[in-house]
Amino acid sequence: MSRLEAKKPPLFISEPLNKDVVSQSLSLLSGILKSCYGPAGRLKQLHNGVGGYVCTTSQSSAILSRLSVSHPVLSVLTASVQSHISRFSDCGLFTAILCCSLIENFKSLNVASCTVIKISKHLLGLCMDYLKSEACGCRVAVDFSSVETLLCLVRSVLTSKPACMLNKSEVDHLTTLILKAFMFTVPCHVETDAVLGKCIIVPVKGGRVADSTVLPGLLIETPEIKLTKPLTVKRTCSNMIKIALFCVSMSGDCFNHEEGTVTVHHGISLEMSELDQLLNVGKQLVNDEVGLVVCQKVIHPFLKQYLKENHVIAVDRAGLSLMEPLSQMTGSKPIASIHLLSPSCYGNLKDVCLESFASKHFVHLIPKDAVICSLILCNRNETAWDELKRACETAEHVLQLTIKEPLALLGGGCTETHLASYVRHKSGSLSTSSLNDIDCSRAQYQLVADGFCRSLESVACSLNHDDGEILTDMVYGHCWFVPSGFPSVSNWSDLVSKCGCRINGNTENLNWRLLQGQFGSPVIQGCPRALGKADFLTLDCFAAKCSGLQVALETANLILDLSYVIEDQN
Repeated sequence: MSRLEAKKPPLFISEPLNKDVVSQSLSLLSGILKSCYGPAGRLKQLHNGVGGYVCTTSQSSAILSRLSVSHPVLSVLTASVQSHISRFSDCGLFTAILCCSLIENFKSLNVASCTVIKISKHLLGLCMDYLKSEACGCRVAVDFSSVETLLCLVRSVLTSKPACMLNKSEVDHLTTLILKAFMFTVPCHVETDAVLGKCIIVPVKGGRVADSTVLPGLLIETPEIKLTKPLTVKRTCSNMIKIALFCVSMSGDCFNHEEGTVTVHHGISLEMSELDQLLNVGKQLVNDEVGLVVCQKVIHPFLKQYLKENHVIAVDRAGLSLMEPLSQMTGSKPIASIHLLSPSCYGNLKDVCLESFASKHFVHLIPKDAVICSLILCNRNETAWDELKRACETAEHVLQLTIKEPLALLGGGCTETHLASYVRHKSGSLSTSSLNDIDCSRAQYQLVADGFCRSLESVACSLNHDDGEILTDMVYGHCWFVPSGFPSVSNWSDLVSKCGCRINGNTENLNWRLLQGQFGSPVIQGCPRALGKADFLTLDCFAAKCSGLQVALETANLILDLSYVIEDQN
């Protein structure tokens, strides 16, 4: 018998943020995430200590899901960011970098954490009220009668993922495809409870990106069906194809001996009994004029042959992931038993044909009204394809969020520097009554506001990976990037042509200052309402960025408020 050990008392760690190991870990995490940020972000390779799959990425969803953090403080931070990503898909790095910067800047202030938290909540309120107001100078209205702004949103997502390894023509091609795929999922007839359709991504790894395409309806891979001659499909009198969708195995081996005991009379064969039942199902399907049978699992070869002889196409091994979109697209109800078949479960299709991409063969199910579509996604290798798939899913989610709230924020660091300029401008004129409500002095408020603004600006600075200078103008508060190799005393007007979001050009005296230098209080004017060349704008998802701002500050406040970490040592 093994010796019993005495139970150890829990370990109490007071003021965890003051410990060197936490500060060093937080600084390391911040450095890793900052180096990934933006179109010029550096790639990271993640793998476990014993080998296996290597993930090459710069996306927060992939990094945080594979990054092992041991300290509870960092676990709180990464869990908050992952929760944000699960809801919005976008702005994960923005949220994580801002949270790290807020913690580092607030911790360095000689102000009580409870006071910092109260002031930062007020600053967050200022930002959110401004972002949601008509006077906001860093947001853009999205007009769904034109595709210009929508293309900008999708292109901004794709160009921020360097591991996708896309050139300009490939980005343009995929941007158009993703928007086209999204448009397929929007119902033509809007009802009170309208539901968006779904875009199914079909992998073709090793192909050219230019071969990617989008098709209405669903593609189901069928290696056994070769592209030799047109399909002969049974149709109804209305020229539609009736479809039956099975979510139960039709392989003929439904009895699982591990689930219990089956009593069989002498001379009765379970296998033959099951085959007879399958044949009865086949006969009913033929009599009901079903033209296509799709099974989530396996169909017995005997039943397949019978259906084929009666001009009914049988497709098996469709998989669980296709059941919901198939049901939504055709109106069919998944049939869960071969012993109970109701004609009310059938759905309808407009057409069925065969498609071939690279070396793969598919059955293409074409609906009458396309709210489901298939994006055939090609890329050079598995690593680049995996990264591109995540980017396409993010872009689709961004478009879905934009339908709910048709707004976008200026990207390229301009929203961050513009917000910082706005907060400095407003905090300098805060009334005494407001300070009394917060219960802080003006000096304390200014200190926390400055730390908040420096955190926002540090996110914008993270976009620069080439040691060039970063400027902000004193008119619009936008972010400008100077190429590396020029001294700080240069004439900035000769070195910059467009701001980070590309909405402003160097056409007037904007009175620049170094972002890392002394901070003034720039006068904020509204951004030009005319978008100019909207197809070149860098935009961020409004809902995702607003949520990221809130999550970053609330998580930073939570971590600042930690007095003890209690660890069980048993």
